[in-house]
Amino acid sequence: MGCRSEGGQGTWLRQLGSGGVGSWSSSKAGVSSCSIACSRIHRRTTQPNPRASLPRKIPSLHHSGLTASCAELPAALPSSEFSGSSYRAVPMCILVEKQHQLRGFASTTPYLTGGQQRRRKNYGIFSSELSNTAVERLLEFAREPAPSEQGQLISGLQSAELARSDLEEGNRRTKIPFNIIFVTAEVAPYSKTGGLGDVCGSLPIALAARGHRVMVISPRYMNGVTDAKFAGAFDTQCRIKIGCFEAEHEVAFFHEFRAGVDWVFVDHPSYHRPGTPYGDTRGAFDDNQFRFTLLCHAACEAPLVLPLGGFTYGEKCIFVANDWHAGLVPVLLAAKYRRFRVYKDARSILAIHNLAHQGVEPATTYSKLGLPGDWYGALEWVFPTWARKHALDKGEAVNHLKGAIVTSDRIVTVSQGYAWEVTTVEGGWGLDGLLRSRIAVINGITNGVDVDDWNPMTDKHIAAQYTLDDLSGKAECKAALQKELGLAVRPEVPLVGFIGRLDYQKGPDVIQAALPEFMQDDVQMVMLGSGDPQIESWMKWAEATYKDKFRGWVGFSVPVAHRITAGCDILLMPSRFEPCGLNQLYGMRYGTVPVVHSTGGLRDTVEDFNPFANAGKGGGTGWTFSPLSKEAMLGALWTSIQTYREHKASWQGIMRRGMEQDVSWDRAALQYEQIFEWSSIDPPYA
Repeated sequence: MGCRSEGGQGTWLRQLGSGGVGSWSSSKAGVSSCSIACSRIHRRTTQPNPRASLPRKIPSLHHSGLTASCAELPAALPSSEFSGSSYRAVPMCILVEKQHQLRGFASTTPYLTGGQQRRRKNYGIFSSELSNTAVERLLEFAREPAPSEQGQLISGLQSAELARSDLEEGNRRTKIPFNIIFVTAEVAPYSKTGGLGDVCGSLPIALAARGHRVMVISPRYMNGVTDAKFAGAFDTQCRIKIGCFEAEHEVAFFHEFRAGVDWVFVDHPSYHRPGTPYGDTRGAFDDNQFRFTLLCHAACEAPLVLPLGGFTYGEKCIFVANDWHAGLVPVLLAAKYRRFRVYKDARSILAIHNLAHQGVEPATTYSKLGLPGDWYGALEWVFPTWARKHALDKGEAVNHLKGAIVTSDRIVTVSQGYAWEVTTVEGGWGLDGLLRSRIAVINGITNGVDVDDWNPMTDKHIAAQYTLDDLSGKAECKAALQKELGLAVRPEVPLVGFIGRLDYQKGPDVIQAALPEFMQDDVQMVMLGSGDPQIESWMKWAEATYKDKFRGWVGFSVPVAHRITAGCDILLMPSRFEPCGLNQLYGMRYGTVPVVHSTGGLRDTVEDFNPFANAGKGGGTGWTFSPLSKEAMLGALWTSIQTYREHKASWQGIMRRGMEQDVSWDRAALQYEQIFEWSSIDPPYA
C-alpha cells in the first residue's frame, strides 16, 4: 500500500551480572420561558451568583433535533425546580459539562497571534452533531440537586464529575464511536521510561474495546536493545516529506495491529541511536526539539495518508497530544491545516502527565518548526527577569506545552488533584495563569493500571499467588522477600518499601533525613531505585550501617518491583508532587498499605484510615501526611505501624478495601469518552 505526500536493567549495590541478574548485597435543565436565543436554565440556590459580572450573551442552540422550544421543556421537569424566590441563572450550554459550572460563558483565554493578544469568546455553541443522548443528559442534569441543596457551592473544577463509570454489561460499548489518535513520545511495551508509556500502552486498548477506532503514533526507536519489540510492525511503504528545520525530511510509517489498536511508528534516522527516547548517559539529546517536531508533523499526516485496514482515519478524528513532545499537534491543526479547511471537524485534547517538562527552546528556533510566522505568539514565552542568565538576556523562548494549552480544545490531567494543582502558583511551573484562564475545560482523570500484569492472583514474579478471599499467599511473599534480602524472617516486624526514581520529585531526601530515627524502631525497610548519585551512595552507606534492618537496590528491575510490592506491608511515597502515581495503585491491588504525601494523584487515590467510619467497621485505604516533612512522615508511619501491630482486624480491613478498588483502565476510558463528547459539542477552539 504505497503512498506519498508532501506535508508540512539496574545494578545491585555490590554487583550485577552481565545478563542483568543481580544479587542483594551481602552486607546485609429546568428552563425559563424566555426564547431560545437567550435560553437559560434556572437552578435554585441560596448563594450569590458568582458570574453576575460576566457577559450575559447566550447563543442560540444550533441543532435540528431540538424541536421543542425552551418554554416547552420545563413541563418535563418537577415543578419544585421553579419554586422559591432565589435562583441562579445558568446558560443551557453549561449543563452539558455536568458540574463544570464555569463553562458556557465568555472565556478570557489569552490567544496570541501576530504578536498581538486577542480574547476569544467561547459560549459552548451546540454543533449540528449534538445527539439526542446529549439532550437527555441536559435534562437529567437539570433534575440533579442544586449546589445549595448539597450544602455548598463548589467551584466548577473542584466539583467536576465525569460520566458514571459503573461498567454494567450494557455499558461496555460506546454509543458514539470516535476516531482517536494518540500522539506520544513513548508507549509500552515498545518504548517505556515511565507512566506516560503505561498510559499510552493501556488506555487505547480500553477505548478500542469499547468500540472506538484508535491509533497510537510514536517514534520507532532503534537503540540496539529494544529493537526486537518492534518486530511485529511492518513497513507500510508509505513515505511523506516534512518541511521543518530548514530542510525536507522523509519519514516512513511502520504499523502493527494488536489488541484492536493501530500502533503506528514513525521511522527516521534521528530515532536510531543508543539510549532512552530522550537521552543517554551524557544527558538529554540536543536535537529533541527536532525529533518531536517531526513526530507531530507525521502524526498530523498519518490519519490522511495511511490506509489502515483498507481505509484512512480521515479528517474527522480526535487527537490526544501527550505532554510537550506532542504539543505542536494542536498548534499545527489550527495554524497549518484549518486555514485550508482540513481537519475542520477534528478536535484536540492535551493530556498533561507532568507539567514540569514543557519543551522550552530558544525563540530563534520558531522559524524551524514549520509553522506560519504569524503564529509565533501561540508559542511565545518570556522568562521572568530573575530566571535570565545575564543582564542582556531578553528571556525570549518558545514553549511547546504553552502552545498546546492555548490551542487545544480541552485539557486533561492524570488526576483530579493535579488538575487543581496545575492552576496554582506552586504547581503551575509558570503556566498557572494560562491554565486558570482555561479552567472551564480542564478535567482530571485518574490513571488506571494494567490489571493483567499487576494481579496477585496470576503474578509469576512473586513467591505465591493470593486473592482477596485468601491472603495467606501474601505472608509467603513477605517471608520470601525477607529471605532474598538477607533479613531476618520475622512476620511480626513491619516491612516498609520504597520504589521510585531517586530524585527531588520522589522525596528520597526526606527518607534520608528520617532514617536514623526510624531505624530505632523494630522495623525493616527496602528501597529500589536509581537517580541522584548522592542518594545512591547514601543507600550503600545505610545498608552497611543498618545491616539487620535496611536493604537497597541501585537501579530498577521489574520482577523485584513486583516482589517488593507483594512482600511489603507498607509502601512509602513521600513525593513532593505526583501528577497521578502508579505505585500506590499497585500496592493497594496487592494488599500493601500506602503511606503517601497528600499531593496530586496520591491524595485522590489514597483515603485516610478512619476506624470509626461505617458504623465502627472502619474506612480508608491507607494514610496521607502533610506537610512534606520528616516529622509528618514519621508520624504517619508510626501510626500505620501501631495499627499493624495492635489492631490486626483493622489492618485486614485496610488491605481488603485497597484490593477492592477499581483501578482498571475501563473506568478511565469511560471518563475519557465524556471528554471526547464535550470537545465535539463546541466548534474548534483555535
